[in-house]
Formats: sequence, structure tokens, C-alpha cells
Amino acid sequence: MNISQDTYTDFLWAQTEQLRKSIDDLEFLRRLGDGTLPLDVFRTYIDQDALYLEGYAKALALLAARCPDPATAGFWAKAAATAATVELSLHQNLLSGGTLPEPADPVTHSPACLGYVSYLIAAAATEPYAVAAAAVLPCFWIYADVGRRLASSAKDVLAADPNHPYAQWVATYDSPEFQEEVTAACAAVDRAAEAATEEQRAAMLDAFVIASRYELMFWDTALHPSPWPAA
Repeated sequence: MNISQDTYTDFLWAQTEQLRKSIDDLEFLRRLGDGTLPLDVFRTYIDQDALYLEGYAKALALLAARCPDPATAGFWAKAAATAATVELSLHQNLLSGGTLPEPADPVTHSPACLGYVSYLIAAAATEPYAVAAAAVLPCFWIYADVGRRLASSAKDVLAADPNHPYAQWVATYDSPEFQEEVTAACAAVDRAAEAATEEQRAAMLDAFVIASRYELMFWDTALHPSPWPAA
């Protein structure tokens, strides 16, 4: 595999350029940034993201348990705790704040949500550590990238309405603390790539691409749902 970028994560990022452009072009994200997303759609997204975070925290905890380096294991364990407490708390505040409409039906995993979390948990439990680390990285990195670019429009929305839920959500993922966590996650994946075999590095790319595809599907199906087949 010919890799010309400075780091392996640079290579992963470059290989998903077209996919990430498709994410940037999503109507869901555009309307999230400018505050025009319907409230019921945002409610659907937050409900699904809360379910996703529960599974993602499990995947990160499994990754921490299998990490060969104690310091890096501590980073993944802290990230798991953050997903299970800080991020979920933000979601619960949005869901219980009275701004968003109540769902018409009981909340269950969408096909995209269940597919994504099942893939990450399976990767964390069964794949080599380096491959599993690459699988969990897009959730960190793509969220941070999207949040940074949506932040300018969110600031305009917050100026007009300081309590706007969409803008509050965007601001969280553009925070310096979250951006620093992403940098640390990339560094952890780069260290894993250095110790990995050529075959494992190829599998890391596959895992990063699959998770990035799920990122696109997860966001898009909040606005354009793909429901489960009828029983």
C-alpha cells in the first residue's frame, strides 16, 4: 500500500475525501447549521444519537480493555466515560427541556443506528486492536470537522436566540476540549498503525471507510428515514 501522507490518519482522511464531501452536502447538516431543521427531525436525531452513544461507549470501553498501552487505554476509557455521561447528559437535557416535541412512537434503534453501533461493538470485541481503533475514529473526527465548519452559522443563530437547541449542540462539538480529544484519538490510531502489520493497516482503512459511511447514513436518515420493513 503506497502511503504518501505524513501520518496514517492523514492517509485515512485523504482516502475518504469524497465521502466526507457527501457528508458536508447533506441537507440535514445544512439545515442544522442555519437553524431551519424541523423540530421533530432534530428530536428524531437526538433520540437516535442517545441510543448510539450508549453503544459507542461500550465499544470504547472494549477498545480500552484490549489496548496494549496503559496510557492509551486510559484515554479510551476516559472517552467511554465522556460519551456515557457528558454527551448523554447534553442529549437528555435537550430531550427533557420542553423545546422538542414528544415522539409519536416509542424510541427504538433505526436501521442505521443499530447497524453502526453493532459494527463498532463487534469491531472492538473481535478485530485486532489497531483495526478497532480505526473503526471508532470517524465518530470523533468527522463530528469535530463538521462542528467546526458549522460553528460560524451557529454563532449567528445563537446571537438571535441564545437558547436555540441546534446551535447549542453544534457549539459543544466545536469546543476546544472536544477538538483536543480528537487530536489525541488520531495520535492513538497513528501509534497503532505503526505497530500494525501491512494486512492490519489495510483492514484499518476498510474499518475507517465503513464507519465513515455509517456517519453519513446516520445523519441523512434523521431527515430521510429508512424505516424497518413491516412485521
